[in-house]
Amino acid sequence: MRLQFLGTAASEGFPDAFCDCDNCTGARRLGGPSLRKRSAALLDGLLLIDLGPDLMAAALAHELSLAKIEYCIQTHEHEDHLEPRNLAWRSKFCGVHGNPMLHYYGTEGALQTIYRSLERRGADGLREGSEAAEALNVTAHAIEPFKSYQIGPYRVSTVRGFHAPDQLVAILYLIERDGRTLFYATDTSELPAETWEALKGRRFDVVAMDHTFGFQKRSSGHMNAEQFQEQVARMRAEGMLNDGARVFAHHVAHHSHPPHPELAAYARARGYQVAYDGLVVDV
Repeated sequence: MRLQFLGTAASEGFPDAFCDCDNCTGARRLGGPSLRKRSAALLDGLLLIDLGPDLMAAALAHELSLAKIEYCIQTHEHEDHLEPRNLAWRSKFCGVHGNPMLHYYGTEGALQTIYRSLERRGADGLREGSEAAEALNVTAHAIEPFKSYQIGPYRVSTVRGFHAPDQLVAILYLIERDGRTLFYATDTSELPAETWEALKGRRFDVVAMDHTFGFQKRSSGHMNAEQFQEQVARMRAEGMLNDGARVFAHHVAHHSHPPHPELAAYARARGYQVAYDGLVVDV
């Protein structure tokens, strides 16, 4: 599998457009990997992770066409990860023709967010064969944590993250193809006990995991650097990381991290890497 990070920031981007803190000012000065859009990723040009608000900017910045995407899996419905109007922008309403049907997978909460947003366009179901699904060229599939799904050439298993648990279900994904496995685990604090139990016996070649609060205090909805390293250490101790496995910090917030070169040096000294926008990783 070929993974490309389309965005690697937390909800406000990095730099935050409204902020002149040292981190944001430094990122603007340095440019390149220090400039981060809100988080999304692409596998093999075929499977999109999160229908986020910065997809148009990502396509421009990284010289990509997203026309051939056939599948999208959604982590959760927070606004920095889900912009429902992307579905309209890839449909005949905006003069787009000839794209494959998009199979969209999300929790019931994510699907309801889409239905509410697109109600004026008749998207009140998006179930296979419905008038709305045909009009928007998308078929919606409800998913749940702790299940496995065959999504095109990928075997996708879901576990639950710990992120605003009283408000929504946040999904972390194990994505397998040709004997290789990606664990995509953004927007979570320390993994819940039920998730560790579900991960027993699994082995990963690439891990992309939440690092939102970086050098600040521990968080109950995301992770800081200390929590991140603890989770990686447990994966290693339990034999979950294959030989040569690569671990990436992801979902990086401006208020808790320096620009990329300093952050990358910190991570490198501790045995992991930092994802950046446009980075391509062979899983």
